[in-house]
This record gives sequence, structure tokens and C-alpha cells, in this order.
Amino acid sequence: MTNYGTIPTSSSPGPSSSTAEYISRAKERVKEGLADRRPWKLMFNIRSFNLPGNLSEAISRVRTNVAYFRTNYAIIVLLILFLSLLWHPISLIVFVAMMAAWLVLYFLRDELLVVFSRTIDDRVVLIVLGVLTIVFLLLTDATPNILWSLFIGAALVLVHASFRRTDDLYDEESGSLISSS
Repeated sequence: MTNYGTIPTSSSPGPSSSTAEYISRAKERVKEGLADRRPWKLMFNIRSFNLPGNLSEAISRVRTNVAYFRTNYAIIVLLILFLSLLWHPISLIVFVAMMAAWLVLYFLRDELLVVFSRTIDDRVVLIVLGVLTIVFLLLTDATPNILWSLFIGAALVLVHASFRRTDDLYDEESGSLISSS
């Protein structure tokens, strides 16, 4: 009890410094969480677009581009969904709550997700969050807007992924270009 009655100094953490520290950590986690996002300039490089030669080449491009630009595509589809819900306040509230879940469970996670001593792959998290987002939003009576926005988002992703060549995509782990075959 030697500290009883003493006035805290400015170096001790107070409410404002803990808030600033929390915001600083959140900013860092956002930066780290979006590290999987590929540069938008690379994604929309005009010189990297052309018609696929045949259906198998288009399918191969879609597989490669969806794997490579997964985070970018998720951001695009979620943005289209958000814009479609601007005139449905209840749906927008549900969407914001689901976005918080997306941020915590997909975008801002530092470590692998472990449930019941099993490691959950990022693709599984992406699929589960996507399905839950759709189900919860469909329960809010904005079904036509949601379905149209998902259709538009999926169409944009498929068109981009099939027309975007994959011969200039760089794999950071192996230090080489990705081959689509």
C-alpha cells in the first residue's frame, strides 16, 4: 500500500492512452489482415486482358485468378452487396454485423482459426461466412436486392477471372511466375 494517495504520473497508462493503443493495434491488424489482398493495379492491368482461346483455358484462368485474387474478389462482392442494401436499413444493420464477423474471422486474423482442435482453412472460413451472410440477409426481406447483387458480383468476378491472363501473376512463396496449367 505504498502507492495509496499518490497522484499518477503522465507515463502511466490512462483511458486515453489505452484507446489510442487500441486504435493503433486495430490499424496494424487491418494492414496485416489485408496483406493477402493483391494490388488493384495488378488486378486491373489493361495489358493483362484478352479473350481466352477456348472454354478449358477460360476455366483454367478462372481457377487461377480466383485463387490469386480471392481477397480482392471478396471485397468487390461485399461492396456490391453493401451498395444494394443502402435503402434497406434492417438488412444494412445485419450486413454491418456480418462485416464485423468477416473482419474478425477472415480479414484481421493473425493466426490460423482452430475449432475443436482442428485447423480451419481460409477457404472454408470464406465459404461459411459467405453462406451465413447470405442466409441472415435473406431473413431480412431484401431477397431480390441480395440475389441481384450476388448475381452481379459473381458475374463480374467470372468475367474478370476469365478475361484476365495469368501469365504475369507472381507467386511470392516460390519467387516465380504462376503457371495456369
